[in-house]
Amino acid sequence: MPSIRVVLVDDHHLVREGVRLVLDMADGITVVGEAEGHREAIEVLSRTDADLVLLDLGLGDTVGFDALRDIGARFPRLRVLVLTMHRDPETVRQTLHAGADGYVVKGAHARELVDAIRAVARGERYLHSSVTAHVIDDSLRGTSDQGLTMREREILRLLAAGLSAPKIGEHLGISAHTVHRHVANISAKLGTRGVASLVRYAVEQGLVPESAL
Repeated sequence: MPSIRVVLVDDHHLVREGVRLVLDMADGITVVGEAEGHREAIEVLSRTDADLVLLDLGLGDTVGFDALRDIGARFPRLRVLVLTMHRDPETVRQTLHAGADGYVVKGAHARELVDAIRAVARGERYLHSSVTAHVIDDSLRGTSDQGLTMREREILRLLAAGLSAPKIGEHLGISAHTVHRHVANISAKLGTRGVASLVRYAVEQGLVPESAL
């Protein structure tokens, strides 16, 4: 059976190094490239014959969901397994909706990561056990955040904590204009007008404490 060719995409060198060590010890898996961001990932994937990309959502040069969609559009036969620190149901839902074939948290054991790679390479959908129950519970309750993305929720949290658009942009490594665009999208999704309404929503959803008002 041919080896599963994997490209690692994570903006932390130490994480990539650790994952590579794990995969180098696994039978039938070969790391054929690494990238620390979206643009570099496209370059690496363009020159390697990869079967699967192991993608972090917290890339420094773009929103993880945008990278996920772009990779899926450019390389439709490529399988994508997301490896991230986020466990909340909405992030999982958004990730799968954006085209991921699997979802593993960074707290997983090495064996679980290897199993996930093999399952996704076989064409199966894989969800790490630590998020499966939350996703099922969330689907039974119905989502309460109107489909906000991980980035939009983070911007909403920072906005409610009193940061200005330039400060939020500086914190997230994006422009103030992009922050304003995200705020407009958030307002449209929530059907709210004004910062006060957004802050109230953030408090109600537990994104910031009541004392932040």
